[in-house]
Amino acid sequence: MESKTTNKGLKFINNYRQVIILLAEIIIFSLISSRFLSVGNLTNVLKQVSINAILAAGVSFAIILGGIDISIGSVVGFTGAIAAALVVRDIPLVVVILATLAIGAVAGLINGVFIAYFDLQPMIVTLATLSVFRGATLVFTNGATVAMSKGACAASFKFLGSGRIFGFLYMPVLIMALVFIVVYYVQNKTSFGRHMYAVGGNEDAAYLSGLNVRKIKLMCHVICGILAGLAGAVMCARVGSAQPTAGESYEMDAIAACVVGGTSLRGGEGRIAMTLVGAIIIGMINNILNIMNVSSYWQTIVKGVVILAAVLMDRKSNN
Repeated sequence: MESKTTNKGLKFINNYRQVIILLAEIIIFSLISSRFLSVGNLTNVLKQVSINAILAAGVSFAIILGGIDISIGSVVGFTGAIAAALVVRDIPLVVVILATLAIGAVAGLINGVFIAYFDLQPMIVTLATLSVFRGATLVFTNGATVAMSKGACAASFKFLGSGRIFGFLYMPVLIMALVFIVVYYVQNKTSFGRHMYAVGGNEDAAYLSGLNVRKIKLMCHVICGILAGLAGAVMCARVGSAQPTAGESYEMDAIAACVVGGTSLRGGEGRIAMTLVGAIIIGMINNILNIMNVSSYWQTIVKGVVILAAVLMDRKSNN
């Protein structure tokens, strides 16, 4: 009886370890700095987390397949530059958003075609497209910042990144919440979601059971690209301009959020709710390091250590 109780306790801890880590993080960080639990700081954390969380939601599709997408940071930069250029030309907001989503979809489609139909390694394909889209951003902007002028379109676009509804709900946080609701539904309540997990768990078995493995892979990468495009638009709207280096290393935080959130790099496992928790964990680590005035160089080291620790934890939990 005692053994069963112990096993249930261990299973509960393993299933909800991300939430336990988050709670421990909140307690420890609040002891380190009295500023940490202030309403202003926590609001700032959520705004900062929103872009990374949207990216993490997208890249979770690729990781659940057993692959990865490291091009998303470059897609963020490229779509942000396109969005800024359209806003400068006073293009309506709806067209700007649809354009960025379409460009993100094309980026994901390119990755998906090479991965699904040419059987190339996801790491190699997305490493190549990372370089392509980063170069395309530099060419498009000529290496200069694209500043958005004043006007009705610019004002409505900036509202997307920094506006508030009901006086307290920031638009990026609302967009993040809507993205996770939709992704949760797709991954858990649709046949496509079930097929995605099946392919990630055992691709050969999925193929033999009659699933269109190539189509599923293609669609997962398209979704990943669409959400990267959305993140690019939100980031550009929040900053108020498009930097040619925007989105650099964003893929690291997004992948870290997925891994910390328990999405297995072996594929077939992952819960989108825990991916959100993982994004908040990473965001809080970044926040406390900034509060403590820790050098950005050291912050990069800390992120790498966090990813390694999460991978080790994932391996032990599946042994």
